Amino acid sequence: MKLKTKFITLVVAFLAAISFALPSQVNAANTDMVDTSNHNGLMTYDNYYDMLVHYGVKAVVQKVSEGTTYVDPTAKYNLASAKQAGLYLNGYHYARYTTVEGARAEARFAVAAAQSAGLPIGAVLATDVEASEQANNSYAANTANNKAFMEVVQAAGYRSTIYTMGSWVGTKMSVDKGWIADYPYNTSRDRYTSHHAWQFRSDQQFAGSYGNFDVSQLYDDFFTANQTPSPSAPVTPAPSQPAKSNAASDTEYAQTGVFKPSATVNIRTGAGTGYASVGSYAPGESVIYDHVYIRGTYVWARYLSYSGRYHYVALGVNGGESYGSRSSNTQTYSHMYYTVRSGDSFWSIASKYGISMYTLAANNGKSIYSLIYPGESLYIR
Repeated sequence: MKLKTKFITLVVAFLAAISFALPSQVNAANTDMVDTSNHNGLMTYDNYYDMLVHYGVKAVVQKVSEGTTYVDPTAKYNLASAKQAGLYLNGYHYARYTTVEGARAEARFAVAAAQSAGLPIGAVLATDVEASEQANNSYAANTANNKAFMEVVQAAGYRSTIYTMGSWVGTKMSVDKGWIADYPYNTSRDRYTSHHAWQFRSDQQFAGSYGNFDVSQLYDDFFTANQTPSPSAPVTPAPSQPAKSNAASDTEYAQTGVFKPSATVNIRTGAGTGYASVGSYAPGESVIYDHVYIRGTYVWARYLSYSGRYHYVALGVNGGESYGSRSSNTQTYSHMYYTVRSGDSFWSIASKYGISMYTLAANNGKSIYSLIYPGESLYIR
């Protein structure tokens, strides 16, 4: 009995040792909020919806600006996609300031960038304080500069907080209630419960999304206050058939072709009008498809979007009106061009054709920061 008791004690001790060696299990945090920026490229409705459903992400914090000259080119698109998916919206500014005057100037710039990107008033616009400029500044100067930045932001109707590293809290600046980065699990999660949020890793990956992501656990409603998420697509898109669908007439076949709509057609998440609409194609645009479905009333084409998800557009009414022209031989379209319309951008055009905005810009001898003008012809592929 004594030997058995001793053996059991050793097993328990061993299991306890293993548990402490696996901090990702013991200290597993909630993936409540995700950071996005130009480093992740354009984020689609599908990207954010997957984060919401499969990982529990409920808030996004998007980079909007840096210093007094840089505006994140993905901010407007990404915030719109996150809003469509039903996430709480927030923004952050990467700080370069070293004086009170500089902090105020950056705050005014950040507010203008946030407003232009569509960040709703009342949301959080945080200051990201981790650059070499602050590392070389005094504790008193950093504290005063951060206070000046947040005062300007708050006067504009946004709420603000400080994002910084755990090692800088109380050493490089004063942080009352902030958004603190400390990973990977090298401290107890309980250390940051008095703050708004804890960023606990910087290498999270999500299926269908590009690159690594910073993710955070929220400890209060600071990043979710003053908003009521209202997704413009169903939380669970219903795979329903059109009302007049006749199962006996449903069929499908593999066919690669090019469809050019003669009227605006919705982009849907499935081959049916009961699926969510996530965008549209207009006359003058085209899409390369790889499969055709006949579902009762309508004929649908399937294509692979830039997000890695299949999307669908209606080619026309089964046995009736066509919504455009199509060719079943894509070889006749070895070169494809797009005529820029008012409101277009590299990312909105690239997302329609399933290519990277960086590739699109390079194909036309431009960078993603180059200006494009209505009437200009862009080479797609």
